[in-house]
Amino acid sequence: MKLFNTLTRRKEEFVPLEEGKVRMYVCGPTVYNLIHIGNARPMIIFDTVRRYMEYKGYEVNYVSNFTDVDDKIIKKAIEEGVSSEEISNRYIQECKQDMEGMNVKPATVHPQATQEINGMVEMIQTLIDKGYAYAASDGTVYFRVKKFKEYGKLSHKNLDDLQSGFRALQVSGEDQKEDPLDFVLWKPKKEGEPSWPSPWCDGRPGWHIECSVMSKKYLGEEIDIHAGGEDLVFPHHENEIAQSECCNGKIFAKYWMHNAFLNIDNRKMSKSLGNFRTVREISQQYDLQVLRFFMLNAHYRSPLNFSADLMESSKNALERIVEAASRLKDRKNAAADQKMSDMEKELLKEAQGFTVKFEEAMDDDFNTADALAAVFELVKFGNTNVTEESSGELAGCVLDILVKLCDVLGLIIEKEDEILDKEIEDLIAERQAARKDKNFARADEIRDQLLAKGIILKDTREGVKWQRA
Repeated sequence: MKLFNTLTRRKEEFVPLEEGKVRMYVCGPTVYNLIHIGNARPMIIFDTVRRYMEYKGYEVNYVSNFTDVDDKIIKKAIEEGVSSEEISNRYIQECKQDMEGMNVKPATVHPQATQEINGMVEMIQTLIDKGYAYAASDGTVYFRVKKFKEYGKLSHKNLDDLQSGFRALQVSGEDQKEDPLDFVLWKPKKEGEPSWPSPWCDGRPGWHIECSVMSKKYLGEEIDIHAGGEDLVFPHHENEIAQSECCNGKIFAKYWMHNAFLNIDNRKMSKSLGNFRTVREISQQYDLQVLRFFMLNAHYRSPLNFSADLMESSKNALERIVEAASRLKDRKNAAADQKMSDMEKELLKEAQGFTVKFEEAMDDDFNTADALAAVFELVKFGNTNVTEESSGELAGCVLDILVKLCDVLGLIIEKEDEILDKEIEDLIAERQAARKDKNFARADEIRDQLLAKGIILKDTREGVKWQRA
């Protein structure tokens, strides 16, 4: 299995630090709003990497954090007149709901920055004791970038170039730094902000130290894979390396993986352009399995363009796989003969060849686009070779291969028995009655129940309209 290592800028054979085990850290979202489709890409990509590692027999310790103390969270809390904790807890739950919809497996641990402050204070103190950090007069603690000789090794940035362009990196308190490149490990509290005691001042951690500490606590001083979006390479991941390696005296992560950006209609996603799309908005139009398929239909290191046309084609393509699985299930259940003939055994060998193609694609830097191509070849094979005359055993074996490969990609293709139109109408009637009685909790429950079964409701002047996702 080979993966592209951002650190060395080449594909490398994956060799774990400990045989049969993988320690993997993925930077999670800052929880101040509903997650957007840019957040969704690394969640889906690295969940798929994890699934493939597990498919190959590895025991994966998968850690993905929630950044729950941040300027954006504080700003949102002030706007709403509530605590930062209330904002972060609300959006952690919303994020988990969206992740479930995308069939992203829960991490082994989902640490929260605010619950790991003691570890951050300890790491900062160690860095001060070792001479890699210093406290300014106001209690701000900075990291001495130039003392770490390998700074820039991940982003491949030259310190001299950074020095000449340091104005882009300026933060408040520039004049109290020993060097313009030094970055913040701890900052003093401001009025109305959450804070914690420390030897330097009451305050809160800098963003970079959070991941170094959470990774160390739950995975150890050395890890196999650190992953995230390419926007995190510099300065976040670069700074993580500096802190962790100076504190622990060991290589922090052996392999670094980064997914490319996602654009919308060939433009960068931003609120100012009015093309900002949340996962929740997408879920009102599509089953989130379609979003997952869309994300996997391109190589993770390639820039990805989101558009309505591409989502429609993803929906149609996914339906082809689901229909093929349904057809194989019907053939299996309706077959007159259950046992395979000798000719069918040869056909099954051919079908198993698509598993080999699938694995070759995934072994080549997790090429999910080529892995999906192998899935579609299997679909075509099944549609052509598993007929009404086929045995139940052949249909069942081909179905098992299809389900197994799609499961690695996190695609659910065996649908539960579809809800009948009459059941839908009955539930809608019950929802309307609940709303009339002002029992909004029950009304929301029914809406969620129908959405889970792929039924989207739309309240209009003419009444409630519904459609299958």
